[in-house]
Amino acid sequence: MSVIPVLASESAVNEGNLVAARWLMAFSLGYHIILACFGVAFPALIYLAHRRGIKHDDLDALTLARRWGKVAAVLFAIGAVSGTVLSFEMGLLWPGFMGTFGDVIGLAFALEGIFFFLEAIFLGVYLYGWRGLSAKVHMATLLPIAISGIFGTFFILSVNAWMNEPAGFDIDTYLATGEVTDVDPWAAMFNSAVLTQFAHMLPATYLVTGFLVASVYAVGWLRGRQDRLHRMGMTIGFTVAAIAVPVQIFTGDLAARHLAEAQPTKFAAMELLTETTAGAPTTLGGVLIDGEVRYAVEIPNGTSLLQGFSADHEIQGLNEVPEDEQPPANVVHIAFQLMLGIGFSLLGLIIWGSFVRWRKGRLPESKWFVRALVLAGPASVIALEAGWTTTEVGRQPWIAQGVMLVEEAVTPRQGIGWLLIGLIVLYGSLLLASIVVTRAMSARWRRGEDPPAPYGPPVDEPAADRELVAP
Repeated sequence: MSVIPVLASESAVNEGNLVAARWLMAFSLGYHIILACFGVAFPALIYLAHRRGIKHDDLDALTLARRWGKVAAVLFAIGAVSGTVLSFEMGLLWPGFMGTFGDVIGLAFALEGIFFFLEAIFLGVYLYGWRGLSAKVHMATLLPIAISGIFGTFFILSVNAWMNEPAGFDIDTYLATGEVTDVDPWAAMFNSAVLTQFAHMLPATYLVTGFLVASVYAVGWLRGRQDRLHRMGMTIGFTVAAIAVPVQIFTGDLAARHLAEAQPTKFAAMELLTETTAGAPTTLGGVLIDGEVRYAVEIPNGTSLLQGFSADHEIQGLNEVPEDEQPPANVVHIAFQLMLGIGFSLLGLIIWGSFVRWRKGRLPESKWFVRALVLAGPASVIALEAGWTTTEVGRQPWIAQGVMLVEEAVTPRQGIGWLLIGLIVLYGSLLLASIVVTRAMSARWRRGEDPPAPYGPPVDEPAADRELVAP
């Protein structure tokens, strides 16, 4: 179906709007989530480099921290644009949703906005504090940035968790009368899904950021730039990712257990389970064709053992809900499998690198490891997008699970397809601009036009006068 609806009947127009609005929201979220990961986790990497520089009088580490701060500013600016677009889209594309439940979930949006501005303020202080602040105070300005990112993540995830498991209002009254009563924004924010979603998403931000940073420096390493800065960049990125990966897998297990109880239809789609089954198998690969799972490898009783620690544990199937309330199981299952496959592959890379580092005190320098590290960056992004596809598509056809359908929330206005085209052009331009700016900065750094003099007098002072300020 075309995403530019030029249709005659009102129902056709609404269907066209629904398809276009879904694509528009999916593209916006898929783009913004990568930038959001950097906004949350990149300050921690900068802090690690900065702390090493201060603690060991390491000008290379301080130089790396300063350069990363400039890159963070570029990514933050682009993320601010894409985040603003998303905030407008929530109201423009889904007025039925925001108009009905704005009082319920509005507080979380407001609090997220406060922490966004705090992050922006302290990022500015950090960028301009190299010559006006002492080393210790300057390093400390990174902490509010990192903390603000964590709190902002919680508040925005609380809205998505609410969409999966609505709370904070009288649901029975709403279903009976269509009126939202007994609103409790705090109960809505601390709904039953928020802790598992937050616990699973937060390490994902560090995983993606760590691997992407390591991947960039791995590319430089393969191109012959095997200097200390590139080694340090790879090491810090890899270290952060190495901590995040096992945490991510553990919290993913907790989230899956919660889903099996709280959102059984989504879980059934993830496992491609068509019938409620005691002793449900784990399905690897496969697609659902005419109600039958084909081309799959099944591990007998696997899902029941993982979820209930019993081979006879019963798992609810898709058959428990009407067909028009079932999500597109193939999309959900494939996305879930892709996320799992990449996650465990990255765990293998972490084990490899960590073992060699434990034995030799450094990361492996073999071309195969460095090439794998190059691939780990984009692979982590694919896993991130697959995870969000599982979460969002698995909730369909509901925008708020069991409360409001997506088709009830979409705007009746026409022309959304043109907005999608405009958004693609906008985001493409932002991506191109970020590449041009960061490559220009990198070229200056390689030419030595960014001397490592983070503290003290201006860089045109005699070298003997440029001393590192003692913390």
